[in-house]
Amino acid sequence: MTATTRSPNSTRLAAAGLAAVLVGTSALATLPAEAQAVPEGGYVDLVARVSPAVVTIETEAHPGGLRPAMDEEEDGKPGDMGQMQETPRGQIPGFPNMPRIPGMPNFGEMPTVRAAGTGFVIAADGLIVTNAHVVENADTLTVTLDDGTTYDAEVVGLDAATDIAVLRIEAEDLPVLEFGSSEALRVGEPVVAVGNPFGLGNTVTTGIVSALGRDINAGPYVDFIQTDAAINMGNSGGPLLNEAGEVVGVNTAIVSPTGGSIGLGFSVPSDIVADVVADLSEGGAVTRGFLGVQIQPVSEEVAAALGREANAGAMVTQVSAGTPAEDAGLRRGDIVLAVDGTEVGSPRDLTRLIAADDPGETVTLTILRAGEQIEVEATLASRDQTPA
Repeated sequence: MTATTRSPNSTRLAAAGLAAVLVGTSALATLPAEAQAVPEGGYVDLVARVSPAVVTIETEAHPGGLRPAMDEEEDGKPGDMGQMQETPRGQIPGFPNMPRIPGMPNFGEMPTVRAAGTGFVIAADGLIVTNAHVVENADTLTVTLDDGTTYDAEVVGLDAATDIAVLRIEAEDLPVLEFGSSEALRVGEPVVAVGNPFGLGNTVTTGIVSALGRDINAGPYVDFIQTDAAINMGNSGGPLLNEAGEVVGVNTAIVSPTGGSIGLGFSVPSDIVADVVADLSEGGAVTRGFLGVQIQPVSEEVAAALGREANAGAMVTQVSAGTPAEDAGLRRGDIVLAVDGTEVGSPRDLTRLIAADDPGETVTLTILRAGEQIEVEATLASRDQTPA
């Protein structure tokens, strides 16, 4: 079964994957030189410039491990938290009266889980961007620079909704990467991925932008960049770069039946990453606007009944009480066509546009109500990871 897979570290290498690469190389050699879109001399200078700012992130987690012992009071009820102690072999932590399971290990003896991913430096004093799934639930974090120097790292903040995290190490005068515009990307444009596949260390792969605006069922806030630049397990959190050496995406997921690259990689667009990183760096969390409606696509039948050629927009199916939507006078059946002049092509568009604004901001909504196009203003509240 083919699955969408985020890319933590692994140790498997696929011979079939190597064969596919060789076939692809032979096919590329038959193209005219001008069609290959590779700079004269390749990407040597670009790689030399960006590689020092790409880091390896190693994590350790201790599932199970030690649990707090509970001191008992005279009446047998749990008292104050006592010293840490190991859970007896075969016993589930927190459930001392459950029957022990034969053969189950002592939770204190469970092996440490180690994994590796990638990140890149965005500030000379040690600010690093990676994927949230690389560092969440880790007990220890180690960052290794391209020159082999290692640092302990701490999480400044992470946003699971976009799978972006910001780390900090105590360092100075580090090389940095700059964000470019993902909005300016075009399908077919050459890109370069740098990362730490399978724990091998910094590795460079090249390809093109295969598609833009991909929905891979990873939440409402990200439409991914698709690339055929090889991304494997361990590449997570690494940069996708344009030919100017600017970060245009953060490599996050692959679709693969084997766990290795088959040319279907996905990156979070840099325009989204830059906004999330700014929030995480300042306050450790992301703030998103909240409107207070439930929405659905505009069906072809509704579009035809309204005399509209396209079924663009987002139809309001419910307005929650005490929300900005209710205060603005939105009604069930309204079709939201635009937010501050930006067209809404689907419910996902509306969710992203509202979430991109800060709580307290006032937005102008263009809506279609009973065949008449009108505008209303709404002052957004703070989003609680709920729909628009």
